[in-house]
Amino acid sequence: MSGMNTIDDAEIHQIVERVLKQVMGASQPATAPAPAPQQPVKPAETVTQTQGRKVVAIGADHGGYELKEILKTTLNELGYDVRDIGAYNKGAVDYPDFAHEVARLVSVGKAWRGIMIDGAGIGSCIVANKVPGIRAGMAYDYSSAVNSREHNDTNVLTLGAGLIGVNLAKQIVKTWLSTEFGGGRHTARIDKIIAVEKQYLK
Repeated sequence: MSGMNTIDDAEIHQIVERVLKQVMGASQPATAPAPAPQQPVKPAETVTQTQGRKVVAIGADHGGYELKEILKTTLNELGYDVRDIGAYNKGAVDYPDFAHEVARLVSVGKAWRGIMIDGAGIGSCIVANKVPGIRAGMAYDYSSAVNSREHNDTNVLTLGAGLIGVNLAKQIVKTWLSTEFGGGRHTARIDKIIAVEKQYLK
């Protein structure tokens, strides 16, 4: 109709903005860009060393829960960052789930070492050794803790909460964490362990 005033695009845009503000209470223009998605925060304990402190992953089933809680304090006192992957109570759970996660964190480099506790320590040791790059060893006294590090360069320790007391468990953990790999003739043997593992990796 020739008698009507024409409205240009800029005026239409202003009208739309005013209507949106009134109806929706919008505080920003309708054309404001969407905020950028937030990047996930990387947990401090997801690397093998944080602020100079080595990360130790620790896990347990219901049978090892109480000992795990005690050893977490010991690890902190020794200067390690602790990554607790559960269990978080005494409710019945399956040890393979937790042993796998502890071993996985070590395998992918998110933990320097791993400790897993169940009733006897045997089942968790079997599970952990299924993960590529893991050499898990069960220790039940001072000598086995030393041997597993000096001779086998173990990177995951498994403990049987039903077989050892708290004081012995603390001694084993301290010894295992502080004992260096012996090298020498043991290096060739570790190389053979790795070679066997590689035969079955696809």
